[in-house]
Amino acid sequence: MIQNITRAVLLAAVIGLAASPAVQAQTAKLGIVIQVSDDDPKTWNQALNVMKNVQSAYGKDKVNVEVVVFGNGSGLLKLDSPLSNRIDDTLASGANVFMCENTMRGQKLTKADMHGKIGYVPAGVIEIIEKQRQGWAVIRP
Repeated sequence: MIQNITRAVLLAAVIGLAASPAVQAQTAKLGIVIQVSDDDPKTWNQALNVMKNVQSAYGKDKVNVEVVVFGNGSGLLKLDSPLSNRIDDTLASGANVFMCENTMRGQKLTKADMHGKIGYVPAGVIEIIEKQRQGWAVIRP
């Protein structure tokens, strides 16, 4: 009987510890959002290199990475982008790649104009702000 009580107390302590904010913070995935808003293929390459380096340093399974494209950066995600193959690699690595729909409307772009595998957000800058509010690090190469 004492063993059962000891086990119950130990189990309760372990469950309580696992639920503590400190333990949750240690086990939660790190969030990184990479902003691409420049019309420069060198910057686009750098942003994709940063994404790859972050995944390599922390481990793909320990980090959530988003590449958020808006404004002048839209060329990165166009169907005819010179970096289209790198977008495929980025997506295959587990990172998310999002295009801003506000930018698309402003530049009269449709989803048919864009890389076929990317995701979309209503407003790129709002996506970045919200991720930052959730504790994600924001990187702008």
